[in-house]
Amino acid sequence: MPPRRLAGVSGRLAPADATRYPGIGILLGSALLALILALAIGGGAAALLLDGPGPVVRYGLPLVKLIVDLGVSVAVGSLVLATFAVGEEKALGRALDLAAIGAIVWTAAAAITGLLTFLSVTGIAFSLDESFGSQLGYFLTSIPAGQAWLVTTLIGAAVTVLCFAVRSRSALVLVVVLAGAGIAPMAETGHSALAGDHELAVTALGLHLGFAAVWLGGLLCLAVLGRAVLGAHLLPVVERYSGIALLCFIVVAVSGYVSAEIRVGSLDRLATPYGVLVLIKVIALLGLGLLGALHRRHTIRRLAAGDGRAFWRLVLAELAVMGIATGVAAGLARTASPVPETVAAESTTPSSILTGEPLPPTLTPLRLLTEGRLDLVWALAVALGLAAYLGGVLLLRRKGETWPMRRVVAGVLAAVVLAYATCGAPGRYGTHLLSMELLQLGLLLGVAPVLLVVAAPVALLRRTSPTRTDESRGVGGTVLAVVDSPVAKVLRSPLPAAVIVAMAAIIPFSPILKWMISDSTGREVAPVLLLAVGVLVADGALSRWTAPRWQALAAAAVPLIAWVAASVVLATGEGLLLVDWYGAMGWPGSALTDQQRGGLVLLLAVGVPLLALTVAAAVRPLASGRTPRDPAGGAESSYRAMLSRTAGTRT
Repeated sequence: MPPRRLAGVSGRLAPADATRYPGIGILLGSALLALILALAIGGGAAALLLDGPGPVVRYGLPLVKLIVDLGVSVAVGSLVLATFAVGEEKALGRALDLAAIGAIVWTAAAAITGLLTFLSVTGIAFSLDESFGSQLGYFLTSIPAGQAWLVTTLIGAAVTVLCFAVRSRSALVLVVVLAGAGIAPMAETGHSALAGDHELAVTALGLHLGFAAVWLGGLLCLAVLGRAVLGAHLLPVVERYSGIALLCFIVVAVSGYVSAEIRVGSLDRLATPYGVLVLIKVIALLGLGLLGALHRRHTIRRLAAGDGRAFWRLVLAELAVMGIATGVAAGLARTASPVPETVAAESTTPSSILTGEPLPPTLTPLRLLTEGRLDLVWALAVALGLAAYLGGVLLLRRKGETWPMRRVVAGVLAAVVLAYATCGAPGRYGTHLLSMELLQLGLLLGVAPVLLVVAAPVALLRRTSPTRTDESRGVGGTVLAVVDSPVAKVLRSPLPAAVIVAMAAIIPFSPILKWMISDSTGREVAPVLLLAVGVLVADGALSRWTAPRWQALAAAAVPLIAWVAASVVLATGEGLLLVDWYGAMGWPGSALTDQQRGGLVLLLAVGVPLLALTVAAAVRPLASGRTPRDPAGGAESSYRAMLSRTAGTRT
């Protein structure tokens, strides 16, 4: 933003900047009052047993948990704002200093929470003797609740050090990822463990906590920095934060609804203490949505016009409402869910022992299309990704530029395939039937990557990403920086891509397969890795102008041979993979027959796309200096001109 847009208004903005310290007080005060109210309504600090933990533990645990939440929010939110929105070096340093302060609070409060949780669970009185220390050590290293708080504390300490040590914007992305990972153990310790669908409940709570932290911490960081630090860069940072806040609002609303659906169960339970607290959080969220709409429609315009008072008043109001929501959330974590805890009759079946759930209905052709299981991470990622892609296409057309319809169709089909693979029948039956797990693998490795490369989302991003005049990158700039990095360029070359994808053919015969189906982290991370590997080979085979024909041909032909061989082995082999899993699942019919069927499924889902890529690479134009046709639809006078307009056609 040019400095002249805020010229002459420093006198009007400076008094408003003084509200950043009252803003901190308003946040803490509203959070504390809301926590007290939530504990009174939900009975979260009531003595349930005559010989249970004393009042110090009962009241101290939710209070310290609130401090953990606030510390995590300040650390994560400040890191995100510094990484993706702040450009000026002085402001970057101040934001990272604030993130470090938040991480220090996070670390100390998490350590105390682990201690108080131990005292609350065991009922042992605090002591400095050796036996107490050994029992506490066993709790922190061997009991899931203790392990969660130990990991959270260690990650908080690591984030603290990195906030002081790291100033590279590329490295800060990794610090953001690490800080976000520190929220996952906190989700594991919530009431999600009592819910029927444990994995979905943990995922929903993790997303809710993470994006709420970014929302709250980013706003507090913006208020603390103010014009005193941001100066003439205040307006662009506010506009960038507004986009981040909108994304957070969407994810928090969706994940909050899923969490409430699992833990409340029905509308009549909203009259319970737990339900009342959920309603208070819903009202707070709606209030924040209204304030966000006012912010985007009015106060940013007034700030650009030189009137910052309305903006800072709105910031104070948002911090107050966010404090209420945070305090209620801390009290809610100590309130019993109204969903009754029942032990299902199938809990002793092999399927329940292995997967935590009974066998799904018998798979039929109709259920192959209609059955599914919500994977909240992938559902949100696909929906938001498709919305961003279509929004980019509309933006291009408003600018009078074209984008081929075949790419739009490919983008929509890619979203459909990804949603089906992760949330459809493959996601529902994959842990019970190897054929469905191999179907998911094939869709993620073979079908979806080809559609994504044809859709060319990175090329679209290059043409629609706004140019920034400061040192910040934003999310789009960060994606382009990763794609254009030396390591990514090497991996995207046809020959390295061919080797990587061919080596991936050992997955069905390696311990990786067990990790993909039995570990919750594996079920979320493995699809990302499979998709990335598939994009490498599709990108290498379809790189029309950047590699000789034989290299592009090898990028598809070598993986084709490897995966066809793996499929044939599965389809004709007599040895059952994962005997202790699929062989013991108790599914009607032969597990070996299902495995052989999976080999044929894999041959179709991976072999056919790789064969199509091989043919495309064989008939593609030779890499030369002749005038190429622009894949985005136009004709260019030279190879360099084509690159400058489309900024590359590869994903």
